[in-house]
Amino acid sequence: MKMSKKKRIGILTSGGDCPGLNAIIRAVVKAANRKNWEVYGLPYGTDGFIHLAKGLCTPDELRLTTHGYDLPGHLQGIDILQFLSGSILGSLSKGDPQDPEIAQSILDGYERLGLDALIAIGGDGSLDIIYDLAQKGHWNFVAIPKTIDNDVPFTERSVGFDTAVDTVTHALYDLTFTAASHERVMIVQVMGRDAGHLALHAGIAGGADVILIPELVPHLSDQVVEGCCRQMADIRSTGRQFALIVLSEGVKNDNNGKEKYIGDYLANRINEQSHKLCENGLEEFCSLKNIDVRVTVLGHLQRSGTPSSSDRLIGTAFGIKAIELIEQEAYSRLVVWQHGGVYSQPLDQVIAVIRQCHRDNRCAYPVDPDGFMVQTARSLNIYLGDQHLPLSDLDPKPTSFQLAV
Repeated sequence: MKMSKKKRIGILTSGGDCPGLNAIIRAVVKAANRKNWEVYGLPYGTDGFIHLAKGLCTPDELRLTTHGYDLPGHLQGIDILQFLSGSILGSLSKGDPQDPEIAQSILDGYERLGLDALIAIGGDGSLDIIYDLAQKGHWNFVAIPKTIDNDVPFTERSVGFDTAVDTVTHALYDLTFTAASHERVMIVQVMGRDAGHLALHAGIAGGADVILIPELVPHLSDQVVEGCCRQMADIRSTGRQFALIVLSEGVKNDNNGKEKYIGDYLANRINEQSHKLCENGLEEFCSLKNIDVRVTVLGHLQRSGTPSSSDRLIGTAFGIKAIELIEQEAYSRLVVWQHGGVYSQPLDQVIAVIRQCHRDNRCAYPVDPDGFMVQTARSLNIYLGDQHLPLSDLDPKPTSFQLAV
């Protein structure tokens, strides 16, 4: 086997944690070790470089090896990492190194570590920040997408999304039985930021009767709430007295404003609207007059849980692809999942889309309103809220991306 030039590789996780991060780290270390490369894990994202610059740690203390995280007993070595959620390196989910002194400390720490390349695992915000630093420091940089929101452009899947879908799906399964026992409507508020992928996929898999996502329902208008009431009234007319509503946190109130607890807001609106409709003589809504609506906010449970087999596989494939790109000296690229395979995309194209979408206050990779998953939900008679919205209120279709090798 032809030996490649020995390299020093850095790896960090940035942004909110999610299942599958440790599977990426494991894959990077194992693939790099086969090439006799050195891997250094940066603690808490770019803060690790600041720690180095300030002398709070040494390069040798950050070295990762196949035996770098031994556990007592039989479970020894780095292979156990693929089963663990979170990030063994820690992650940074706040702060933007716009301060010149902070940015310089990060750049100085990178120089002290003497890296040949850096692998950064993050979502769209984190990758935007690190890309800017990489440009300033002339870093050799490869990015890997991770987010439970699945909103990084150019990749069909980001690490962490599949496990989050499973977590929400299991929650919907469990809530079905308490909802049925008390004839309640359960509203489950899920994460996703401005993207509805998590709510849509989990809602379909978990048997939801209503799924509301920002791509189809920008705000909770009277028409949308009335549609929810009509869906529940129709369900009750068949003999079933409970229902499940999945609501993405990106949906806004009727004044187009953000609500931290949008689930509670919707519950109050449903109670108000059902009473109003009944009092206006629409008898089909009178069955909802005393309806019991409860809200569950899953919160950070969606970031936890044992990584699914899919997240472990994709995370592993992403980590190995990153090492291949470094070996080829193909830098400034984002590892992506497209059409069942792993490819890469130039980061300048990715960051340009992210920045433009942020300026326009829209999602960089939204749910396609005409896509297969939306059509699947419609075929199941799941109410999606947009049936009552004029076309001018709908978000634009997602950008079509050209696949790169």
